[in-house]
Amino acid sequence: MVKPIILAIGSIPVILAILIVIPMVTMEEIPTSAINSYDKIQIEFTKHDLRVVSFGVTEKSVADMTQVLIIDNNGDVQYTEVKDGVNQSLVKSSISNEQLQKLTAMIKETGFMSIPKESFPIKEDVESYTKFTVKITLNDARTQIFWPEQDATEKFIPPIVTAVESELVDIISKITE
Repeated sequence: MVKPIILAIGSIPVILAILIVIPMVTMEEIPTSAINSYDKIQIEFTKHDLRVVSFGVTEKSVADMTQVLIIDNNGDVQYTEVKDGVNQSLVKSSISNEQLQKLTAMIKETGFMSIPKESFPIKEDVESYTKFTVKITLNDARTQIFWPEQDATEKFIPPIVTAVESELVDIISKITE
């Protein structure tokens, strides 16, 4: 039988972990406390609408539409849309300082820059899907991550990646309205 003292000592790290995790999980917004005024960030986000084309023995993914969003450190935004290999539009805009701080906090506070670069293989039966790429430069540190929409792969895509994707897709939708 396990002695009660060993059980009590073994439960201390579990209790401490729960006390640390509960505030982080229940918090509705990501804190911006780690953002410094000298932080420099640049985000390049690409969204490809792809379809698989079969050439008999081989297959190739072809982009029907590509959207490229570039966000500079000062909030300037450049959006480009490419359909069938032809530039359809180029829009220059800007985002608010609060929105830029929110993106910076999401990237800096959550450890986004240190997410492992793993591959997400596409399921065999998928004929069309959306693939995303984000390239982030934060204070001279760079990371680039590629991932498909969750329905196109069997691997689990980290929630912070989909949260950043959602923010950037919202920016695109506001620019193109």
